[in-house]
Amino acid sequence: MISFLLDVDDLADTRFAISPLREVMGSLRALRAPALFPLHTSWRRSVLDRLAPADARLLRALVGQNLTLPDFLTPRPTTFAPALEDQLAVVRATPPDLVRRDLLTTHAPHPLPDALRQITAPGDAPMAELMEELCELLLRYWELAIRPDWPRMRLVLEADITHRARQLATGGAHLLFSDLHRNVRWRDGVLRVDQMIGRHEVDGSGRGLRLVPSLFAHKPAPPVSAEEPPMLAYPSRGAATLWEPEPEPDTSALTALLGAPRTTVLRLLAEPLPTVELARRLGVTPSAVSQHLKVLHATGLVTRARDGRRVLYRRTELGDRLAGRG
Repeated sequence: MISFLLDVDDLADTRFAISPLREVMGSLRALRAPALFPLHTSWRRSVLDRLAPADARLLRALVGQNLTLPDFLTPRPTTFAPALEDQLAVVRATPPDLVRRDLLTTHAPHPLPDALRQITAPGDAPMAELMEELCELLLRYWELAIRPDWPRMRLVLEADITHRARQLATGGAHLLFSDLHRNVRWRDGVLRVDQMIGRHEVDGSGRGLRLVPSLFAHKPAPPVSAEEPPMLAYPSRGAATLWEPEPEPDTSALTALLGAPRTTVLRLLAEPLPTVELARRLGVTPSAVSQHLKVLHATGLVTRARDGRRVLYRRTELGDRLAGRG
């Protein structure tokens, strides 16, 4: 069991955060232990099909046999939603001694994988080389495995945070922590996380608590080291909806929303067109088209750009989605 001793100041500084790097590292667990993450089966298969063998070996080496992750690769977010590049900058600044400590702890009591053997070499040069290789690898992996779906993932994570924040506002810490996970218990100023490999207490000491929802967490996951500040990654609500196919657009609903003339204009703007060409295709006056374009532009459904004497209009990404062509 791992316990966080939280005083009044710590509770006042309890915050939620979204961590792209945490999702990157958590997803490596799904690659390594698919039975624990059945919701991500199709995603896992797709990633493994595209992942280079050398990259896969090093990525697997970052996860212990007990699915432990190195603390230095899951840093506590300092803002609500830091960019991955900013988090990797924090990783690059990690002292070599902490990197060695975390990697050895991650794999204890088992030996280090061959891909990480260089951390035992004398001097800091081999460690610096490994750190640069790791950061570049994690960035490549992010681009391949996470970033294409990140907008959708982030929406699910933000929905979880909205729900938890409402619990905190209406029922305080008791309601928040009682619903976080069955392994989490809150009583008398102590937050206890059961079924952990570690056995230690962490004194908040006014540093606050960071709560980080994760789509790749099968149970709560605090830092491994007792020296790290209080943070708890926990399974996000809504993970089961992440890979659901988006519903087909209802064209009749779009017409009811915009009206038939504006819906027709929006569908024509899959390619850039000037007002006069739209008017010719629709068989109406340019002034009538201009009125429709004015409304569509004001609502963010079309964009415009000047091409010589002409102004060309085209659907925005939002307009593409509404028109069912995105």
